[in-house]
Amino acid sequence: MFPQKLTDARAFEIANALLGGFNKHYRLFRATTAEAKQRFERADWHGQQRAQALRIEFYDKRVDEGIAMLEEQFQIGSLPMDVWQQVKLHYIGLLTNHHQPELAETFFNSVCTRVLHHSYFRNDFIFVRPAISTEYIENDEPAAKPTYRCYYPTKETLRETMTRIVTNFQLDVEFEDLGRDVDCVLNAVQQELGLFRWRTNFQIQVLSSLFYRNKGAYVVGKIVNGFTETPFALPILHNERGLLEIDAALFGEDELLMLFSFARAYFMVDMEVPSAYVQFLRSMMPRKPRAELYSSIGLQKHGKNLFYRDFLYHLRHSSDKFRIAPGIRGMVMLVFDLPSYPFVFKLIKDYFPPQKDNTTRELIQGKYLLVKQHDRVGRMADTLEFSNVAFPRWRFEEELIKDLKLFCPSLVEEQGDDLILKHVYIERRMVPLNIYLQDATPAQMEHAVVEYGNAIKDLVAANVFPGDMLWKNFGVTRHGKVVFYDYDEIEYLTDCNFRKVPAPRNEEEEMSGEVWYRVGPRDVFPETFGPFLLGHPGVREIFMKHHADLLDAAYWQGHKERIEAGYVHDVFPYEAHKRFHVQHGSKLRPEVAEPEHRELPIQ
Repeated sequence: MFPQKLTDARAFEIANALLGGFNKHYRLFRATTAEAKQRFERADWHGQQRAQALRIEFYDKRVDEGIAMLEEQFQIGSLPMDVWQQVKLHYIGLLTNHHQPELAETFFNSVCTRVLHHSYFRNDFIFVRPAISTEYIENDEPAAKPTYRCYYPTKETLRETMTRIVTNFQLDVEFEDLGRDVDCVLNAVQQELGLFRWRTNFQIQVLSSLFYRNKGAYVVGKIVNGFTETPFALPILHNERGLLEIDAALFGEDELLMLFSFARAYFMVDMEVPSAYVQFLRSMMPRKPRAELYSSIGLQKHGKNLFYRDFLYHLRHSSDKFRIAPGIRGMVMLVFDLPSYPFVFKLIKDYFPPQKDNTTRELIQGKYLLVKQHDRVGRMADTLEFSNVAFPRWRFEEELIKDLKLFCPSLVEEQGDDLILKHVYIERRMVPLNIYLQDATPAQMEHAVVEYGNAIKDLVAANVFPGDMLWKNFGVTRHGKVVFYDYDEIEYLTDCNFRKVPAPRNEEEEMSGEVWYRVGPRDVFPETFGPFLLGHPGVREIFMKHHADLLDAAYWQGHKERIEAGYVHDVFPYEAHKRFHVQHGSKLRPEVAEPEHRELPIQ
């Protein structure tokens, strides 16, 4: 229970210092985010990527600083629980008029749980539920930008209004032909909405900050026509002449869900009131959890906090049991799931089979960190990393508990009725590609195999070599996208040496069942992929038709050399036919017709 009186003079000072630590974090976070505009204008793609990775590290650095400062000034490691509860009450009072109260609550939790370790499992002083409402927060400071702007065009002024929407962002680079691009957008609006009836309250609402990621800047908003709302996004890119173009127009929830996918890196968005941005985005994508929206805009720590709250809520309202995940068991990770919950839980095993004898826990954790900090280009699932998570023991099948104690004894601890997992990764559940192909129709098989090759090529463009490219290491999302999710053998493409298998020097070598040539630790022989991947004749035919180049060392080596020369590839979160200014006869990647609909119990 909370104390009846605020009796400890240290509590307010600690609360104030904690909030000061968070404010410093968000000030630095917002500064590097605001600089994304200048990096985009300069076409500083390497700088954008570096800033993306560094921004992810900001939070933990500020938490470490906060703990060190509080320990030095207040010896917080030895404070009694009633003082911590008073700190929380003071902290709530300080957040009353704060513009990011939900993020500040998460920061409080991060500091406190790091200080108190296991003891917080049965204490009520952290923010298990939000204490401060984020409804209707606005920045009312003079000259502050509103969360979004409203435009009220007539039929006659729609073109002028669309032009003003784009120019209001004041990008310091010229458009090659903005009038031409606006005409393309209006044609796309006409195709999307058809001959719609123009309602009295027709308006266009646009978020006040551009969304920056990789080489693109996105206008995000919605068209309101009476009671109908149509979400849209306009990607703005540099063309080969260094001028700007609106590259496409994306409409509807499904296309925005692809843009804000859990398999893409976090946007840089300059926001004073993040909750207002999330509320606007949620109105466009109501099926997207708030946790994923916060992560999409770079606030992944709060997204993780919301995810855990949602998870606890699901546990309270379900009764099924955690089980060993269906599919082929991994050699490095133990994977389990809850049938009613669309995520999987992954633990690094304590020991590995002989073929993985060079693998260590630290190495695997480094691979997952690499993916977290990298541009995932829609092809690598985001992963939530948790430490010391308490699960109700009765919710685990006995077979799973036996496997946990057999393969991961150092990560499992029993405390009363709880099972504590000391380190766990959580990922969105997908249908493993090998299982999907077993029951696929011919159209679904063709789509999945082409998507598999497209996924690898997108990873190549992002300087990623997936390592183990077996079908079981890729999943199929609800939208039919193929996504990679097994990271223990992932490498930077530029760290690999792609070679052609040398010709045998004699008949003995030609007939040998063993490798007769020298293989270095980073050598890769793409032509050897075929026997492992293309045993099914139908799969082989599709793969060779669309992706035979993946079996050629020259393809991989050529991309490696371009990346080493400083080139940053474009990887688009939409299909080539959506683009306004490309010749669709020579597409970036092969495409096939969408397969017949098959509802997947995922995402």
